[in-house]
Amino acid sequence: MFKSLVNLLYPKTCSGCNETLLDSEFVLCTTCRHELPYTQHHLNPENETYNKFYGRLPLEHASSLLYFHKEGIVQQLIHNLKYRGHEEVGRLAGELYVSDLVKKEALQSVTDVIPVPLHKKRLRERGYNQVTEFGRALAKGLNANYNENILLRESYTKTQTKKGLSDRAEITRSAFEVSYTEAHHDRHFLLIDDVITTGATLEACGRALLKIPGSRLSIVTIAYAHT
Repeated sequence: MFKSLVNLLYPKTCSGCNETLLDSEFVLCTTCRHELPYTQHHLNPENETYNKFYGRLPLEHASSLLYFHKEGIVQQLIHNLKYRGHEEVGRLAGELYVSDLVKKEALQSVTDVIPVPLHKKRLRERGYNQVTEFGRALAKGLNANYNENILLRESYTKTQTKKGLSDRAEITRSAFEVSYTEAHHDRHFLLIDDVITTGATLEACGRALLKIPGSRLSIVTIAYAHT
């Protein structure tokens, strides 16, 4: 009765269209779920995400779950996830994608899921890392560790959304460092983020992780934005 009263006073709404959710729906209404623009990257090893890093990073696997289009449903989802505290969006994305990713031979050796870290100041401002729940869902399905202590963000930067590839690369060149021991040698790291645009931030993070002896690297994101 209490739950019903709360839902009546504060109805849960769809993170894609803001319509009221039915009791059987979670995060997204049925209509929005059917309209999600899946990339199907996992079916093609040389997909757009993988090719983004061609000649930049040696990767075991790279893919994104959804396409990000301006004013589209995925932009709304990411906005709710990143700025409105709707961490359940990340959890849903992870649960939707991991059933496909566990079938990929290249990912069956993943030992650690690593989120792109926020600087301590940004983390205090936002209160959470927007990819934490996404990463935890992936780690659970892949039987891997969710590890947010290896990769560290050393510098605080303003948003890079409107910057080009060369500008982002310059900003992120020394922004990330790794903290590891011998126990972290020879591991397969799955680096994750919410949206990939130019790939500069993920490249900088990947280069930092590859400093660890014997490390291998894969990348997965919630969304892929055409640039």
